[in-house]
Amino acid sequence: MNATDDPDALERRCPRLGHPVAFGYCRQHCDGEDGRCTKVLDCWWEIFDVASYFRDRLTAEAFQRLSAAQPKPKAASLVELIQQARDRVASDDKDSPGQ
Repeated sequence: MNATDDPDALERRCPRLGHPVAFGYCRQHCDGEDGRCTKVLDCWWEIFDVASYFRDRLTAEAFQRLSAAQPKPKAASLVELIQQARDRVASDDKDSPGQ
Protein backbone atom coordinates (compact mmCIF):
# COMPACT_ATOMS: atom_id res chain seq x y z
CA MET A 1 0.00 0.00 0.00
CA ASN A 2 1.20 3.49 -0.79
CA ALA A 3 1.34 5.66 2.33
CA THR A 4 -0.03 8.63 0.42
CA ASP A 5 -3.22 6.66 -0.34
CA ASP A 6 -4.22 6.04 3.28
CA PRO A 7 -1.44 6.16 5.87
CA ASP A 8 -3.97 5.53 8.66
CA ALA A 9 -4.30 1.94 7.40
CA LEU A 10 -0.56 1.22 7.63
CA GLU A 11 0.44 -0.99 10.55
CA ARG A 12 3.58 -1.66 12.55
CA ARG A 13 4.45 -3.15 15.92
CA CYS A 14 4.15 -0.59 18.69
CA PRO A 15 7.16 -0.68 21.03
CA ARG A 16 5.04 0.71 23.88
CA LEU A 17 2.02 -1.57 23.51
CA GLY A 18 3.82 -4.64 22.19
CA HIS A 19 1.42 -5.46 19.36
CA PRO A 20 0.60 -4.15 15.87
CA VAL A 21 -1.21 -0.83 15.62
CA ALA A 22 -2.35 1.29 12.71
CA PHE A 23 -0.86 4.71 12.08
CA GLY A 24 -4.33 6.17 12.62
CA TYR A 25 -4.21 4.97 16.24
CA CYS A 26 -0.85 6.66 16.84
CA ARG A 27 -2.13 9.82 15.20
CA GLN A 28 -5.33 10.03 17.25
CA HIS A 29 -5.47 7.91 20.39
CA CYS A 30 -2.38 8.36 22.48
CA ASP A 31 -1.16 10.45 25.39
CA GLY A 32 0.70 13.15 23.52
CA GLU A 33 -0.41 16.69 22.85
CA ASP A 34 -3.51 16.81 20.66
CA GLY A 35 -3.84 13.04 21.08
CA ARG A 36 -0.84 12.07 19.00
CA CYS A 37 1.67 9.63 20.38
CA THR A 38 4.88 11.37 21.40
CA LYS A 39 6.88 8.67 19.58
CA VAL A 40 4.97 8.87 16.29
CA LEU A 41 7.88 10.41 14.37
CA ASP A 42 10.39 7.93 15.81
CA CYS A 43 8.26 4.90 15.04
CA TRP A 44 7.00 5.66 11.55
CA TRP A 45 9.92 7.34 9.75
CA GLU A 46 11.07 4.05 8.19
CA ILE A 47 7.60 3.21 6.89
CA PHE A 48 6.78 6.51 5.16
CA ASP A 49 7.70 10.19 5.30
CA VAL A 50 5.80 10.84 8.52
CA ALA A 51 7.56 14.15 9.13
CA SER A 52 6.28 15.54 5.83
CA TYR A 53 2.84 14.12 6.57
CA PHE A 54 2.59 16.13 9.80
CA ARG A 55 4.45 19.16 8.45
CA ASP A 56 1.79 19.43 5.71
CA ARG A 57 -1.09 19.14 8.20
CA LEU A 58 0.06 21.05 11.29
CA THR A 59 1.00 24.62 11.98
CA ALA A 60 4.72 25.25 12.32
CA GLU A 61 4.30 25.62 16.08
CA ALA A 62 2.33 22.36 16.43
CA PHE A 63 4.90 20.48 14.34
CA GLN A 64 7.71 21.88 16.48
CA ARG A 65 5.94 20.71 19.65
CA LEU A 66 5.42 17.26 18.13
CA SER A 67 9.03 16.93 17.02
CA ALA A 68 10.30 18.07 20.44
CA ALA A 69 7.85 15.94 22.45
CA GLN A 70 9.28 13.47 24.92
CA PRO A 71 7.36 10.40 26.03
CA LYS A 72 6.54 10.06 29.71
CA PRO A 73 8.97 7.92 31.68
CA LYS A 74 7.80 4.32 31.90
CA ALA A 75 7.43 4.49 35.69
CA ALA A 76 5.13 7.53 35.41
CA SER A 77 3.03 5.76 32.78
CA LEU A 78 2.72 2.67 34.97
CA VAL A 79 1.65 4.75 37.98
CA GLU A 80 -1.03 6.43 35.83
CA LEU A 81 -2.28 3.08 34.55
CA ILE A 82 -2.47 1.68 38.09
CA GLN A 83 -4.44 4.73 39.24
CA GLN A 84 -6.82 4.42 36.28
CA ALA A 85 -7.40 0.74 37.12
CA ARG A 86 -8.06 1.61 40.77
CA ASP A 87 -10.51 4.31 39.72
CA ARG A 88 -12.35 1.85 37.45
CA VAL A 89 -12.58 -0.75 40.21
CA ALA A 90 -13.84 1.84 42.68
CA SER A 91 -16.43 3.04 40.15
CA ASP A 92 -17.53 -0.55 39.41
CA ASP A 93 -17.87 -1.28 43.15
CA LYS A 94 -19.93 1.87 43.66
CA ASP A 95 -22.24 1.00 40.75
CA SER A 96 -22.76 -2.64 41.82
CA PRO A 97 -25.95 -3.25 43.79
CA GLY A 98 -25.60 -4.82 47.22
CA GLN A 99 -22.03 -3.69 47.75
